[in-house]
Amino acid sequence: MATNRTFTMLKPDSIEKGYIGAILEKINAAGFKIVALKMTRLSVAHAEQFYAIHKERPFFGELVEYMTRGPIVAAILEKENAVEDFRVLIGATNPEDAAEGTIRKIYAESISFNAIHGSDSDENAEIESNFHFSGRQMF
Repeated sequence: MATNRTFTMLKPDSIEKGYIGAILEKINAAGFKIVALKMTRLSVAHAEQFYAIHKERPFFGELVEYMTRGPIVAAILEKENAVEDFRVLIGATNPEDAAEGTIRKIYAESISFNAIHGSDSDENAEIESNFHFSGRQMF
């Protein structure tokens, strides 16, 4: 069942470069309503838990180090067809492959430092939202 909510996370490189306002403006301009927003910093344990799906991959350690090197901005967004529309807005994981005008094309440095996370399914949007906004029923 499709929902009208998705999860996003501005990654440490976005924060370090001062892109928070510009990225949130693009999200708003694309018709998304921000229903929850917080700046926080992931602990190593939380980063390992959030990215557990990649635990056996060779880049896992670097990913955890990257995601814990500075603050992140976590948000829950609302819009009809939220997950799919947001995936289009952020662009391909590799900014070289991302369409012109997408968040990753504009703000990402590389496939490793790709500025922003977006849920890839309705199910993951719920899991990720609840992970970052625990204690609140988001869906």
